[in-house]
Order: sequence, then structure tokens, then C-alpha cells
Amino acid sequence: MSNVIVTDPPKAAAKDVEALAGYGVATVHEAMGRTGLLGTHLRPIQQDTRVAGTAVTVLSWPGDNLMIHAAVEQCGEGDILVVTTTSPSTDGMFGELFATALRRRGVRGLVIDAGVRDTAELRGMGFPVWSRAVSPQGTVKATGGSVNVPVVVGGQVIRPGDVILADDDGVVCVPRERARRTAEASEAREAKEAGARAAFQEGQLGLDRYGLRDTLERLGVTYRSYDAYEREREREQDGAGS
Repeated sequence: MSNVIVTDPPKAAAKDVEALAGYGVATVHEAMGRTGLLGTHLRPIQQDTRVAGTAVTVLSWPGDNLMIHAAVEQCGEGDILVVTTTSPSTDGMFGELFATALRRRGVRGLVIDAGVRDTAELRGMGFPVWSRAVSPQGTVKATGGSVNVPVVVGGQVIRPGDVILADDDGVVCVPRERARRTAEASEAREAKEAGARAAFQEGQLGLDRYGLRDTLERLGVTYRSYDAYEREREREQDGAGS
């Protein structure tokens, strides 16, 4: 179904969103079995910022931000706006005025698989954005689209109400039904990494902590001194030249 605005979709529980907000994108991605990333093309316009919220999704025509205007009405406290287009676009579809309206409604940030502009103003007001491009190119308001329908960004399906977590590393989507389980798995992963961090600070090697020496041996990786390596390499070169 196209050209539809869906109202009041189910959302992940606020307590689970807040629990996930305590972890980085890399940790949550790993905790979900290395899934959920929205691709490497979405980059933050700011640094040292992490946000988590529930997705309000927008499917727009390229170069047309009409449906972002429609989506503002559907946004509320704790949401993150997620915008994509029906075909690739880098036009500056979002700027400071949109951010002003969204902040008034308690929206925590924007993820847009298109262009954004007014980046200095957005940073100044503390409204975080992850985008495909930065572009001053203007847009129109002339073509219908959809709000709060499943969309795809970077091969990842995002449904309204799923959890979006974004930081300096990128953006990850956690399906709303998996939010609590993923927060628990992230906590366990952080505890495991804390143990490894302490061991590395004491001088232990990852080769030993993770039992990787056996893996190297199984793969046929051997150790040679520099002199032995050079002698073997010279013999191989002589053999190749004869």
C-alpha cells in the first residue's frame, strides 16, 4: 500500500530503549549476531553524540520533502525520524526549521538516507543527524509518499516503533520485539569486554585469552626468525629463476 500515513503504530517499551541507549552501536550490532546495521554510508554531522529512540519512518519521493512535513505530526517524545526515498537522492531535504519543529515534539534525532543542510545550525541547536549526504540543494513539496510503513535503508528493514541507536560509528536498528533481549545481550557483552580490557591492561595477549594460537596452527601459520625467513625467501627466488 502506497501513499498512506499510519497512525499509532506499536513501539518498543521506553525502558528497553533507555537500556539500549547505554551501549554503543558496535556493541548492540555484535549482541544481535552482527546484524541490524544501516550501512556505512550514513554518517553523523556531529561528533561524540549517541541517541536511541523509536522509529517514525518516512518514504518520500527524491527531492521532495512533503512527507517529512506530514511525519512531524506523527512524531512524539522519544522518537527518531527515519527518512528514505523511492530512489537514491542526495538533495538537502531536511534543515533547521524541521529540527525546530521536531525538537518541540521531543524527537531525539534524524536518520536520513538522503541529504541534509543547515548543518552548522543543527549542531548549534544540538539536534543530531545521520545522513547520506550534506547538500544545500533545495526540494519541493509536490509528491505523495508514506509515513510509518516499513522502509529499507542499507539493506535493513526498519518498521515504525523499532529501536534506532546511532553514534559516531553509525546506525543500528533493533526490532521492537527484540529490544529487551538485545539490551540484556549487550550488557553481557560489555561485561565480557570489561574482563578482556582488564586482562589486556595487565599485558595478556588476545592470542592467549581467546585461544587463537591453536587457530593459527590449524590454518598453517608458522613462525620464522627474520634471518630464516630471508634465507627461505632467497631459496624460493633462486628456484623460481632456474
